[in-house]
Amino acid sequence: MLRDRTALFFMVLLPVAIIVVIGAVVSGIDEFRVGVVPAASGSGAGPVASELASDLDRSDGVRVIPYADVTTARTAARRGEVDAVVLVPARLDADIRAGRDVTVPVLVEPSGANGHAAVSSVAAAVSEHAARLQAARFAAGTVGGTFDERLAQARTVQKTIPAIVVRTETVNGQSDYLPLGYGYSTPTMLVLFVFINSLAGGAAIVSTRRSGVYARALAAPVGARSLVLGEAIAYLTLALVQSALIVGIGSLAFGVSWGDPLAAGLLIAVWALVGTGAGVLSGAFFRAPEQANAIGPALGIGMGMLGGCMWPLAIVPSWLRTVGHAVPQAWAVDAWTELLSRGGGVPDILRELAVLTAFAVALLALASLGLRRRLTSAVVVRRS
Repeated sequence: MLRDRTALFFMVLLPVAIIVVIGAVVSGIDEFRVGVVPAASGSGAGPVASELASDLDRSDGVRVIPYADVTTARTAARRGEVDAVVLVPARLDADIRAGRDVTVPVLVEPSGANGHAAVSSVAAAVSEHAARLQAARFAAGTVGGTFDERLAQARTVQKTIPAIVVRTETVNGQSDYLPLGYGYSTPTMLVLFVFINSLAGGAAIVSTRRSGVYARALAAPVGARSLVLGEAIAYLTLALVQSALIVGIGSLAFGVSWGDPLAAGLLIAVWALVGTGAGVLSGAFFRAPEQANAIGPALGIGMGMLGGCMWPLAIVPSWLRTVGHAVPQAWAVDAWTELLSRGGGVPDILRELAVLTAFAVALLALASLGLRRRLTSAVVVRRS
C-alpha cells in the first residue's frame, strides 16, 4: 500500500482536498456578503464614515467585502458575488455635524434571494451607529461641548452599558444538519472515503487470488479461515489508519470538534468494520482488479450521495430520505449529526451504532463466505 502512489493519493490527499473545498464552500452560507463602497476622500468624509464601515464589518451575520468604486460594486451585485452593496454617503461627517438627516443607500439585485434579508442586517448595524450619533448630537446641544467630544463619550458609554438583546430559543429544538464549514465536510468525507477506498482496495485481494498466492499458502498448514481473518484484519487496520488521519487533520488543521470522545471512537470503529466487510466482499466478488478499481469507487460515491455525504438528507423529500437509509452511510451521517450538532453521547447514537453493527456483521459474513469459497474452489481446481 505504501508503494502504491495511486492508493496513497486516494487514501490521504484526495479526502483532504475535498474536505478543504467543501468546507470552504459551506463555511459562509450563514452570512450575508455585503459590499461596502467607502466615501471618496476629500468629499467631506471623515471618522464617522469610517466608523460606519467598521460597524458593518463587526456585525453578526455580515461579511464585508470592500470595493473601490460604485461601478465595480454594482457589477459584483449583478453577478451574485455579493447580496447587497452599501454606499457610504460622501458628506456623511459634514451632514451629521450640521444636524442634517442622512440616508445610507443600499443596492440589491431585484432577483437576488438574499438581498432584502441582507438589508435587514445592514439596517440593524446602521441603526446602532445612528443611535450613537444621535446621543452625541443631543449631548452637545444640551450639555455643551463639541460634537467630537460627545461622540467619544457616547462610544465609551455604549461599551459599558449592556445592550438589550433579543434572543430566540426553540424549546426542545434539534438541528438536522451538521455544523457548517469543516465541521460538515470532515465527518462526511470520513464516511465517504473509508468506504470507497475499502471497496477499491478489494483489487488487491483479486490480484492475490489470480496470482496463486492463496493456493500456495493453503498448501502449507494454513487454513482458509486464517487467510480470510488475516485479510479482514489488514483492511480493518487500513480503515482505522485512514480514519485517524482524517480525524487528526480535521482537528489540527481545521479545528473540527468531534464531540464525545468515547462515542466518536465507537462510531469510527464500527464504521471501519463496515468498510472492512465491504472491502473483503469486493475482493471476493470481482473477477479482475480492474473491475474493483472501476466499479468500487462509483458504487461508493453513489451510496454516499444516497446516504447524505454530499448534502443533508434533511433537505430531500421524505421518500428519498427513507430510501437513503437503506445504505449504511445515512446511519453514519445521522450519528455524526447527533454528536456534533446536538452534543449527544453514546446513549444517543445506540440505534445508529446497532444498525451499523448489523451492516458490518452482514458484510463480514458475506465476505468471509465468499472469499473462503473462492479460495477453496481455486485449490480444488489447481489440484484436479
